Amino acid sequence: MILIDHKDRRPIYEQVIERFQQMILCGALQPNTPMPSVRNLAMELSLNPNTIQRAYQELERTGYIYTIKGKGSFVSETATAAANKRQQIQKEMQGNVDKALLSGITAQELQEMLAVCIQNSSVSINRTGEETV
Repeated sequence: MILIDHKDRRPIYEQVIERFQQMILCGALQPNTPMPSVRNLAMELSLNPNTIQRAYQELERTGYIYTIKGKGSFVSETATAAANKRQQIQKEMQGNVDKALLSGITAQELQEMLAVCIQNSSVSINRTGEETV
């Protein structure tokens, strides 16, 4: 389900967040389905439960999951989460577009560069939420 890359410079909780976001957005985790318990996931991944709890708190804050006291955490409707993710990506892209335009790259060149990047992308996410390269 979730693989942790210990060579990755990012904190482990961020890797957990990113992985769940991918699985939710691609439909591998359906809305209103229960998330693994913090304790079980921590044991499965050999991590401190506080790490998983921190990831779950961030997922809840950003609208990917919701918690029902005494019952656990559940996947939220993906429309809100997807909209938040798209907004974040658009903001990042806007920053890169602004840098490119300030560097003298034309709008046409930017469109061509984006097309090449899409063609050359080695990332594909299947319906189980697993990245394929």
